[in-house]
Formats: sequence, structure tokens, C-alpha cells
Amino acid sequence: MKSKKILAILGGPHTNGITGSMLDCAIRSSEGAEYEISRINLYEKQLGFCKGCRACIRTGVCIQKDGLQEIASLMKECDMVILAAPIYWANVPACVKNMFDRLLGTAIEETNTFPKPRLPGKKYVVLTACNAPFPFSWICGQSRYAIRSMDEFFKAAGMSCAGRVVCTNAAKRKGKELSEALVRKIDRCIV
Repeated sequence: MKSKKILAILGGPHTNGITGSMLDCAIRSSEGAEYEISRINLYEKQLGFCKGCRACIRTGVCIQKDGLQEIASLMKECDMVILAAPIYWANVPACVKNMFDRLLGTAIEETNTFPKPRLPGKKYVVLTACNAPFPFSWICGQSRYAIRSMDEFFKAAGMSCAGRVVCTNAAKRKGKELSEALVRKIDRCIV
């Protein structure tokens, strides 16, 4: 039996921060479910900015040669993407937005009518953290807008959501410890 593949992406600068801990938790859950896991730390990758040439729409992958080719290849091969990214100014960090921009041709194919998804049948999980406490994180849009941004990319690619987990009040947490409730929420997304 072929094992399923997960692409785990850390879109935050701190591997030992809250989003890093959330991603580690998801990876531990997926190891128990016998997934083959590839982990990418976006802040360690050399990714140029999107030039808006749209050549990727024809080729299926960005024509710039840098760290994006590995990400695009892993995204095409995987069954599930887990994206863990903190919330910066009610949105995703710049490196995550840049990755989305650069993955345009990997995600969609242009047709005469409506863009066609290139990654249907795959699942995604969004893990994020913000400093605002609940319910203000949602009411003021801190977590809502970041999640919407991540959802838009994955849904345009034809992927279905397996779960979203938000860790609020992150600045007040001691170290990178996750509550039992947060761990259970992450586990439910993976298994």
C-alpha cells in the first residue's frame, strides 16, 4: 500500500515559536497515521519575487529558477499540505504571500472561461497564531483575514480544507507550549 504524502510548510521565521510548535504537533500526528512527510521552512528558502510575467500559466511552474521549484514539485506530489503561518497585520507573512504569487501556474490553469484548478483532490490544513485574544482576534479580523487569504489560494487550486486551527493570545503564552485543546484540534485535522 502506497503511503500518503504530506507537505508541511512553516511560513514563520521562528522554528521554535507557536506556529513552529503547531506544525511540529501536526507532523507528530501525521507520523502516527503513517504519512511520508516533507518539511519546508519558507524563511530558509531563496525565493525571488513574482515578476508578473504569467509564463507559469502555460508551463505549470514559475520559470524563475530558485527554491520554488522544490515547493511546486512537492505540492504536486503530496496528498495534503499543512501550512503553519503567524498572522502579521491581519494577513499572512510576506514570504507566504510571495509563495502564493509564485505558485500561480502550479495552482491554476487559465481557460477561455474560468480558471481551472491544477491540484484537485488534495487537502490542506491551516495552522496560525495571532497576539489578539479571542474573540477580538475574529471580530477585529486578525485571524479571519489571514485564514481567508490562505483559503483563497488552496481553494483556487482545487484543494479541500481538512481543518483550520487558530492559536489566539500567542504573545501571552509561555514559550512554545500548546494547550491540550489546541493539540486535540490539530490532531483532528490530520487523522
